[in-house]
Amino acid sequence: MILSGCAADSPSQWGRVGLPEGVTEEAPLIGDLWVGAWVAAFAVGILVWGLILWAAAAYRKRNDDLPVQTRFNMPIEFLYTVTPLIVIGVLFFFTVRHQDEIFDDTSPPDLTVNVVGQQWSWTFNYVDEDVYDIGTPEEFPTLYLPVDQTVRFDLDSPDVIHSFWVPQFYMKMDVVPGRTNSFQVTPNQEGTFAGKCAELCGVYHSRMLFNVEVVSAEEYDAQMEALRQAGQEGQIDAPLRGSFSQTPLNQLGSEE
Repeated sequence: MILSGCAADSPSQWGRVGLPEGVTEEAPLIGDLWVGAWVAAFAVGILVWGLILWAAAAYRKRNDDLPVQTRFNMPIEFLYTVTPLIVIGVLFFFTVRHQDEIFDDTSPPDLTVNVVGQQWSWTFNYVDEDVYDIGTPEEFPTLYLPVDQTVRFDLDSPDVIHSFWVPQFYMKMDVVPGRTNSFQVTPNQEGTFAGKCAELCGVYHSRMLFNVEVVSAEEYDAQMEALRQAGQEGQIDAPLRGSFSQTPLNQLGSEE
């Protein structure tokens, strides 16, 4: 009865074991893996603590007699060796199985966004529309995505390691200099969602925030046209580090 509420699509955050509500087609798969890992961890924890308490009670000192001195116990030692291997093997199996499904990119995406993480903000290149949007530590950028369409994210960095994270997408991936990391998701719920850098990357790391707007196809097209009208056409590979304001950290956001 207790475990019945532990599911990726549970309306309760307790049932999702701390995860926010997922808003992509891939979220239930990731959520099930997350919840399953916690259920397994709780089960192992209860078993271990139960054995500890049972041993403390059953074998406590009752008199001054010396207990039987056992040098080894092959069945128990075999059990202690094999059981962790089985647990790890099961977790490994489900992790790999889910990972293969999550990172399956054999189907072509509906659109591609090249994400550039740089100290200390984000640039979003909408590859198919050939427009871009760039943020600063003072003005967070907004990533627009059409609902029910598969988007491929190509992640690049010109400086240090960052991490692209939208909690409600249930996906987080490092942005590594000299290497393009990629993944695909299909947002299936319109709304505004928070994104951030999840890798400590320098003094303004806490300002590496962005917003995600999942909108209708018509509104998405209108936003792309607005970027064209603003002259933000083409692709930005690596904004100059010096192009960002050098406002002291304790003054950022003071006018908000």
